[in-house]
Amino acid sequence: MRSTHGPEFVKGHGTQNDFVILPDPEGRLELTERRVQALCDRQRGLGADGVLRVVRAGALPDSPADVPADVWFMDYRNADGSIAEMCGNGVRVFARYLVDAGLAEPGDLLVGTRAGVRLVRTHDDGRVTVDMGSAKIFGESTTTVSGRSFTGVAVDVGNPHLACVSDIDLAVLDLATAPPHDEHLFPHGVNVEFVRPLGGDEVQMRVHERGVGETRSCGTGTVAATVAALQAAGTDTGRRVVHIPGGTVEVEITTSGSTLTGPAVLVARGHLDRMWWQHA
Repeated sequence: MRSTHGPEFVKGHGTQNDFVILPDPEGRLELTERRVQALCDRQRGLGADGVLRVVRAGALPDSPADVPADVWFMDYRNADGSIAEMCGNGVRVFARYLVDAGLAEPGDLLVGTRAGVRLVRTHDDGRVTVDMGSAKIFGESTTTVSGRSFTGVAVDVGNPHLACVSDIDLAVLDLATAPPHDEHLFPHGVNVEFVRPLGGDEVQMRVHERGVGETRSCGTGTVAATVAALQAAGTDTGRRVVHIPGGTVEVEITTSGSTLTGPAVLVARGHLDRMWWQHA
């Protein structure tokens, strides 16, 4: 009997920012935009905010030159099929998969991304800490949502963000469509965060991700939100507990970089149907 099995997959999420993981060590899968769109579609596919292909950096033609060939590389695609530089929640889920699959030892490991190599640490309680690198403010801009104007800071976390701090009730914002942005400052689009200080070191955040829409969480977005919240408080280093619709993470900004700590959950695994994959 001819096998109906197509590529292997694993489904996982980090604070409900969910991903389809495709193990592909030798880079043999033809991962087209249309296939990514079909996989992420919640009616005709598995449903996800993005796809994480697990591949050796040396097997991926467009991997950055500064990522060693033997490092496991997170080939991340947004739900619309576009390529993204970095995903903080995705890196945590990616690392959890590597350890679960026996491809890496628990504890410290390196993960390659289009924003460079990231040091990751897995914890026994299921949380994962990611060295997110430096988070740099590179400007200021405004956007408009639900008839309200918001001013925010442009933050580079390996990908672009506009983080807007406000005391408004975030529940009233309609993030069904992408907030308008300055195309000169953000020529490749932008993730937009709305951040509400809650007192102490806690903040609330909602986010609209480029190429996806509003998501339950955005890892790099929580770092950008923390940078903006700290700036609003008159400092550029510190820690924030960030509450997003999908859960809670901890972010620390130091003079040398940033870290993100949060849960990573693997939900299911199996094989895509061979015919579905061929025609997706």
